[in-house]
Amino acid sequence: MRATLLMIGLGAFVTTLDNTIVAAGAPSLARELGLDLPALQWVSIGYMLPFAGLLPVAGTLVDRWGQAATLRAGLLAFGAGAAAGGFATTAWLVISARVLQGAAAAFLVPALLSLLRTDLDTRRRAVGATVWTACLAVALALGPTLGGVLSEYLGWGWIFFVNLPFVAAMLVLVRRVALADRDPAAGRPAVLSMLVVTSVMVLTTAAVVEQSAMLGAAGVAFAIWFVLRERRARVRLVPKALTGTRVFTGALTVQLLWGLGVSGVFFFTPLLHQESLGLGPLLAGSPLVVVAVAVVAATPLVPWAVPRWGPHRTVAAGLATVAAGLLAIAAVNHVPEIPPRIPGLILIGAGSALTTPLTSYALEIVAERHAGTASGLLTASRELSSALGVALIGAVLSVVRTARLDEGAPAALADGYTAGLLTAAALQLAGAFLALRLLNPRSSSRSDKRGAPFLTSR
Repeated sequence: MRATLLMIGLGAFVTTLDNTIVAAGAPSLARELGLDLPALQWVSIGYMLPFAGLLPVAGTLVDRWGQAATLRAGLLAFGAGAAAGGFATTAWLVISARVLQGAAAAFLVPALLSLLRTDLDTRRRAVGATVWTACLAVALALGPTLGGVLSEYLGWGWIFFVNLPFVAAMLVLVRRVALADRDPAAGRPAVLSMLVVTSVMVLTTAAVVEQSAMLGAAGVAFAIWFVLRERRARVRLVPKALTGTRVFTGALTVQLLWGLGVSGVFFFTPLLHQESLGLGPLLAGSPLVVVAVAVVAATPLVPWAVPRWGPHRTVAAGLATVAAGLLAIAAVNHVPEIPPRIPGLILIGAGSALTTPLTSYALEIVAERHAGTASGLLTASRELSSALGVALIGAVLSVVRTARLDEGAPAALADGYTAGLLTAAALQLAGAFLALRLLNPRSSSRSDKRGAPFLTSR
């Protein structure tokens, strides 16, 4: 049991760490390799898009290949990406390394989560889930600060090399963990649909980053192809039972809006702190720890709030609080100091904690046979929203900064960041409105029947 829990914890930590550790080291990386803003965005997005695109089919492939083969291959690929990224000397090598890591993480996550089912009994399964969640939170909290420490004292390459000890430890643990054999009878994955939807993600994100109408049109064309193919496909990437569930699709939409706003702001905050406030990588990333601490502190309020307000009002209140935090930071962004920003960061963290019923409620209203697919889609939605958030907020920041530079404004980057904050706040308010409409347990007959236990069991 201990080896399984350690394996699960290390995997949750390292795959989440790579979502956040790059932010504080990105400015150092940009200076040394001469990266412009779009290239810097792709360093982050390169990890998220393959992660999101491969997740919907990765679970099925884990069953077909077996846990041992998947974990070993995934860990070796993840480690190879980390080594390549650390030694990279050009933008494309760094981005390619990130893509390899993201693809590997897409297979590692479902393989590790399957250990909860195959290696632990019912009582210990809850312990394993707690370990997984706790390690996610720790990685989110430590990522920006750890990235800052490594970049400032050892060099930006160490934001990649730091993964290698975790990979080595997990490769040793693979031998000690009871691993399920491959299942030749496992369902066929919808590989072509996965490739099409991944193309949609890449083209749409590239259209935003590069501000290209041609790429956007190509993304729309692939999206239409995906919809038409799903309607006729014998093996669907997204089961019809899920697309027909209003609450589930609503949860995906609201989660996408949350990530669109918050993830982009988080990526560019250390950049602003370094370029506009003159802070080093360590101090530039440290304020984001406040957000993670606020998430942990506010999470105990969720079981109290849901039975009283319902999941829809709880999530809407959380998104409105996040919007208030973003607006609070925008209001003081002209002040070249960190302390005035702290209240806004606390509000963002506390509000984000109140959005956690999105996942639990969405999973509770779907049929048990679709629980694995639904979980994968929710995780994929989170990664996709992070990628699109970096692209969107970066585009807003870039457009406003360019306009202000043309006007001769001395604080062009800060003005662009303020515009990004306002855009993110608007997305959160839109999400709050949709949460009230789409997550209401009375919004569908199915939710009506299954929503009551959710409201009374917490």
